Amino acid sequence: MEDRLCDTPAAGEESRADGVYVGNAGHDAALDRGWLLGHFKDTDDPRHSEDVEIKWGVHPPGDERAEWVTGESRTALLVLVSGRFRVELPGRSVLLKEQGDYVVWGKGVDHSWFAEEESVVLTVRWPSVPGYRVPEEPEGEDTRVAAGPAAPARNMGA
Repeated sequence: MEDRLCDTPAAGEESRADGVYVGNAGHDAALDRGWLLGHFKDTDDPRHSEDVEIKWGVHPPGDERAEWVTGESRTALLVLVSGRFRVELPGRSVLLKEQGDYVVWGKGVDHSWFAEEESVVLTVRWPSVPGYRVPEEPEGEDTRVAAGPAAPARNMGA
């Protein structure tokens, strides 16, 4: 079998006719608050999926989700690419500090997060369902939250 080499494409190069999209996560994520793939992409876009959502999150130090996500109906995997990132879960705080550290939580697990230093995280959630997006917040805020009761206060202790 012959290897096929491809030069790095311009960010956002796509060919919908053949179902292929080639891009750069950093560039493309900046266009949709970090989201690369999910139900919210146009149905003729190869990045449209009702099965999974993928986010390339770039967070400055001190960036946080002020409101907890409550009433979660999806399973999530969050992988640290770089930085130091804390995920708050009911009754526990998980610190991701080494590249590749990750946390998985399932349906019904409320959560919030805090970037202790500049961080890049890759989030995979499944399935991809509507109802988690709220109106735009100031730049830098991730605003995908579900309606539901107030979550417990965040414990920033170690």
